[in-house]
Amino acid sequence: MDLSVSLLGLHFKNPLGPSAGPLTEGLENMRFFNNNTCGVNVSKTISIEGAIVAKPCIAGTSNTIYNCELWSELHSDVWINEILPTIHKEKKKPLIISAGYLEEDFRTLIPELDPFADIFEISTHYVKDNLAGIVQSIRENTDKPIFMKLSPHVDDYLGFVQTVLDAGATGIVAINSLGPGTAIDLENRSVLLAEEIWMSGPAIKPIALHRVYHIRKAFPDIPIIGVGGIGKAEDVLEFIFAGADLVQMLSSALIKGRHLYDKIVKDLPAAIEKYGFSSIEEIRKVRKETIFKTPETFENNPPSFNKRCNMCGLCVRICPAGALSESDTIIVDKEKCIRCGLCESRCPQDAIYGVLS
Repeated sequence: MDLSVSLLGLHFKNPLGPSAGPLTEGLENMRFFNNNTCGVNVSKTISIEGAIVAKPCIAGTSNTIYNCELWSELHSDVWINEILPTIHKEKKKPLIISAGYLEEDFRTLIPELDPFADIFEISTHYVKDNLAGIVQSIRENTDKPIFMKLSPHVDDYLGFVQTVLDAGATGIVAINSLGPGTAIDLENRSVLLAEEIWMSGPAIKPIALHRVYHIRKAFPDIPIIGVGGIGKAEDVLEFIFAGADLVQMLSSALIKGRHLYDKIVKDLPAAIEKYGFSSIEEIRKVRKETIFKTPETFENNPPSFNKRCNMCGLCVRICPAGALSESDTIIVDKEKCIRCGLCESRCPQDAIYGVLS
């Protein structure tokens, strides 16, 4: 199974890599991703001065990471003089260097980072003004591809994309973590971590897919890296189909462990085959012919049941119209049924069809 991606003259063995964060901080972590099965390596966001981060700074649930992290806690000199030269010497895959945040910082940082980068990823999480000036200051100091990372709180995200492209950016990374927000710790009668936290992980996947889909629809030819909520092989395929060329994951690995990267790469061939594709490249090609077409009108059918139904009764319990009941089989009251599709989407046996499919 061909998992490879060709993009901007670079070859990626597969589309998955880490996103900038605590798992990509420092030499040991960078070496881990250089040696594992991911198709790309990514640094934590480097600024001139190391960030001062209040601890603790990360908490997790089964589907969400809360954090009050900032950029790398290491001074840029450590990255430029120690970490990146070592990774460059040992490099087995393309390297994306994440950097931020101020225009004056980039005039110093980019020339120093440029020898090690295949792609620059520029975080704009704390930037509200002068996007064009930031991109221009970076472009003046490198010929490498520049990907601007979109924060989900940017309302006019298509305007953001147009602004950075006009200023010299190459592509987009979408999206960064969601926030700011607040989480409550009832047991300790306090806020969790800090008064302002950022949220990432599977919980934000629909927002990330929305941004990727609409950016791809508006800008059909630019390179896009999708990030936000990936946790399994099928998520990778969804992002590729929605418009991404490469994908990044971090929070799910914080929740389940970093072995998840290798597992997803291992699971990709079976997932690709399951959905009738032959390669990652094929998904990138066929999405233009399928996903952006206007959906045909559904036939407004009530649910039907196949032989996989084991009478678990979930559909009966969750039907918002009370249209389903149990006997020897599931009985559908077609007068009550509102054809919403909830039962079909929630059936654990894939035993219901006809409403959504």
